[in-house]
Formats: sequence, structure tokens, C-alpha cells
Amino acid sequence: MPAETLAVEMRDITKTFGSVTANNKVNLKLRRGEILSLLGENGSGKTTLMNMLSGIYFPDEGHIFINGGEAYITSPRDAYSYGIGMIHQHFKLVDVFTAAENIVLGLNEPGRFDLGAASQKISQIADRYGFLIDPDRKIYEMSVSQKQTVEIIKALYRGAQILILDEPTAVLTPQETDRLFEVMRSMKKDGKSIIIITHKLNEVMAISDRVAVLRKGEYIGCVNTNETSPQELTNMMVGHATTLDISRPNPVNPKPRLTVNGLTCLDKEGVKRLDDITFTANSGEILGICGIAGSGQKELLEAIAGLYPVASGSISFNPSSSDKPTELVGLDPTAIRECGVAISFVPEDRLGMGLVGSMGMTGNMMLRSWRKKKGLFTDRREPKVLADKIKEELGVITPGTEFPVRRLSGGNVQKVLVGREIASSPKVLMTAYAVRGLDINTSYTIYNLLNEQKSKGVAVIYVGEDLDVLLALCDRLVVLCGGQVSGIVDARTTTKEEIGLLMTRYRTEAEPVEKEA
Repeated sequence: MPAETLAVEMRDITKTFGSVTANNKVNLKLRRGEILSLLGENGSGKTTLMNMLSGIYFPDEGHIFINGGEAYITSPRDAYSYGIGMIHQHFKLVDVFTAAENIVLGLNEPGRFDLGAASQKISQIADRYGFLIDPDRKIYEMSVSQKQTVEIIKALYRGAQILILDEPTAVLTPQETDRLFEVMRSMKKDGKSIIIITHKLNEVMAISDRVAVLRKGEYIGCVNTNETSPQELTNMMVGHATTLDISRPNPVNPKPRLTVNGLTCLDKEGVKRLDDITFTANSGEILGICGIAGSGQKELLEAIAGLYPVASGSISFNPSSSDKPTELVGLDPTAIRECGVAISFVPEDRLGMGLVGSMGMTGNMMLRSWRKKKGLFTDRREPKVLADKIKEELGVITPGTEFPVRRLSGGNVQKVLVGREIASSPKVLMTAYAVRGLDINTSYTIYNLLNEQKSKGVAVIYVGEDLDVLLALCDRLVVLCGGQVSGIVDARTTTKEEIGLLMTRYRTEAEPVEKEA
């Protein structure tokens, strides 16, 4: 391909972190006016490669060419000077500032700064590509998709012609994803070149022109999207033929383990987030919780874990059929543990709520055990043994167990979190979007771990957004709509259409909850 048709060419790019080689002589080409999907397992080096293109890292070896000329990108400011902007998974915005203030933050323009003129320019960009944005709205008042819009416009405002989107749909609803793809197609039509990092093969097939695949830090190949298939791409990523089937063993002797009855929760403004929620989670089964985004999934799990205030209702933990149930309402997580109630929680926010990003695996293992130690000093031996065990058994890719977890890939962070929670031998294991942003291989590792817990008699509560996975993995499904239970169905016999109707059907007080047969 002639060099003049390329927006980006990366030749023989190598980057190492200690003993770990993140990228090994990787070659990548991005054409002008195309959408290129960058595919690979977690830890395959996708984000590291893009971080070098966006100026966060500098390659140890290799060369980068922008529009045919060699570029030396040592900082994000350098990247912008070459017309490159990257939208990261974790947004870099100031919550108390408006959209306009965040977009212009850090710019060094001559003369007195005119925020009104900046807002007008922002509106022009939004109109040109089909964004929906209020420049004067505060970031803390925005949804995730609106924050993402601010990040994209921030890059375009700085003149970016090459955009890198890292897992842009990981926290979006299907409707928001469709909207984003419309905007991406509009930018492509305007001559922008876009690289999208994603694990969702259906999105790869829907939005990209070509797909480049990395495996274990090395470039495997690039194929035209209209000439490949999800199965072929999966085989390229993993390195061998992979079956895309989820196993689902039958529950063995299920017994009520957690009973939620009439649970109602209000937020700080007094708005109902959960309204009269009632269901039972049984031992030895996987109970799925589903609904459109914001239907109360997050608040439900946090209420059970003692992290969200309960206005009324009860949450009873049943250790066995002969023991007296323990009421959990009114108890915080520490009090729940002190009562001998074994509940593990893998939250949606892995680094904000689940792990301490600046600490290594060993330090994060200690978070579960440090209160048990008496005296002035904590014992790091057992947490270190546990960290080594999780690293080995789950295949966590890290330079060492003291390496900060925030510097690991999303899949490896999730493995650390899930491994720690399972290691505590729970009777109830709750997971919120456990495979969000994870590649196929890592996702199936998580599914297998959940099935192992199920076979040990653990009551697993799985909050997910992929209906295909929910139908294949779970035994029963609790469907939420507007903070209410709109139905409880058998995952083996229900259909996506039935669940879709329940997800959008509000229940009146006179209506009974639709339950499985």
C-alpha cells in the first residue's frame, strides 16, 4: 500500500515493563478515513500499543509514521500536534467543571479566553457529527455516555484527525452503543481515521472496515471485516479453535440461601431506586439479575452487601435449613462478617470499590484479612501465598505480586478481584458485570469459576448485560424494570423476546410478579 494513503504506520514497535514484554515488534497500519478494530485477549498489548501512539508511553524500539512522515511522540501534547487523540476507558474529567470547561482545560491560547466562543465552537462540532451535548452542564450531572461524548469532543476540539477509542462501549446500553456507532460513521465520512479497541465481536463486525489482531504482545494479522467471521477472529486471538459454548450444570439439591422480601431503597434525594423487591437465591444455582441500565441492579447488590441504605424490607441469610436466618438489614459489611455471614461481592467498579489500584496483589489480598491480625504489625505471608496462588491458577499476567494492580489490563484486574473474593469461601457470591470489557478467553475463565462455586453449593448472583450469556449461564433470571421486579423466569425455557418485554414493562401495584412455572 502506498505510504501516502496511510494515516498511521507503526513499524517493529517493542515495549517492555521489567521482565514482561507488552509489545514485540508489532506492525500496524491505519488508512485514512477508515475504522480499524484492534482485537486481542486481555494483556495482549492493545492498550499499551495505543498508549505509545497517544504519547503516554515511548517505544523501546521501532518507528511511528503519521501521514507518511516519521513522528516522535513523547507526550499527549505531542500526539495532539500530530492530530492524534485517545479516549480512555476511565475518563479524565473534572466532575465539578462543565463540559465546555473540561474540553478547553489545559489549552494555551493567546489573548483573553472566551468561554462563550468555546461553547459555540463545541456546539458546531456536536452538530457536525451528531453529538448530543449541553456545553454548560456539569460533569457530575452526566450519564456515562454523555461523559464519553465530552472526551470525544475534547479530542476533536484540539484538531484530532486520528481517534483511538479504548473499550468505548463497555459501559453503554445497546441504544447508546448504536448512537456512538452513528457518530463514528459520521466522523469516518468526514475523513477521520478511527481505531477502536473492543472485545465484543458483534460490534467488531458491525462497525469496522478491517480488524487487526494481537496475541501475547505480537501482531498476528489484519483481515477485512467483510471477509471474516466471529469464529475466525476468536481463533486468531486465542491461537487455536475455541468453542463458544457456556456449560450449565443442573443445580444439585438447591436450598434457599438468601431471601430478599419487600426491599425498598431511596437515594439521597429521596427517589426510590428499589421498590418492593422480592426473590430468593438458592444454594447451588446461578441466579441472574438483568434489566436495562439504571434499573436498580447496582443498588440491589450494594444493599445486600450492606453498602446501600435500606428504607424498608428484609434481607435474610440462611446458613442451613436447621439454623436460624440472620437479618442483614441495618448491618454494614464489617458487621455482616462479624455475624459469620460469608458473602463475597465483586462490584461493578473494580478499582474504585473492589481493589486499591496503587497496591499490588499481595496488598489487595490483605484487605480481606488485616482486621483479623492482633498487634501492631500485619502478616503478609498468607496474603502473599494467596496472591501467588491466584496468579498461577487464573493466569494473571503481571511482573510480580507487588506490581500496582491499576497498571494491569482490565481482564487481569478482574481475575485478581474475583480470585480474592472466591478465596474467602463464600456462601453467597455476588458479581456485577463480571465480564464487562473482558476478552472471550478471560470471560470463559470467569464463567467456569462461577460454575465451580455453584457446584460447591454457593448461591451465585450474577448481574449481567449480555442476554445471550444470561440465558446460557444462569438457572433463573430476575428481571428488573424501573427498580421493580417485573418477572422471575426459568433461564432454560424463556426467550430473549420475553425478557425484553419484561425489561421494559413497569408493574402496577395491582399486578402480581410474573414468576417461573
